[in-house]
Amino acid sequence: QVQLVESAGGLVQPGGSLRLSCAASGNIIRINGMGWYRQAPGNQRELVATITSVGSTNYADSVKGRFTISRDDAKNTLYLQMYSLKPEDTAVYYCNLNIVGAGGYKNYWGQGTQVTVSS
Repeated sequence: QVQLVESAGGLVQPGGSLRLSCAASGNIIRINGMGWYRQAPGNQRELVATITSVGSTNYADSVKGRFTISRDDAKNTLYLQMYSLKPEDTAVYYCNLNIVGAGGYKNYWGQGTQVTVSS
């Protein structure tokens, strides 16, 4: 079994910053690709950023230059550093990890954390 625990989000003023983390524990041999997704009310879940096992990154156009995704494989943890936050960044943020365990590989989702950008 694998568990993912996301850090708390919060209420941030426009222009502010926030860092999210997603820690994996349990039956883990290695973690392949990782990513952050978000879902705003009434919208579909959308990709925010991804990072491969070798550190290659990809970002949605809406967050390029403002968000940075990173990973610490020694801690089995994924991060999302968010700067210059805008009201349109308000959403529930989910991490997604492709984890290889004893039984093979599987995609896991975090529980989601609310980020609200408002004055």
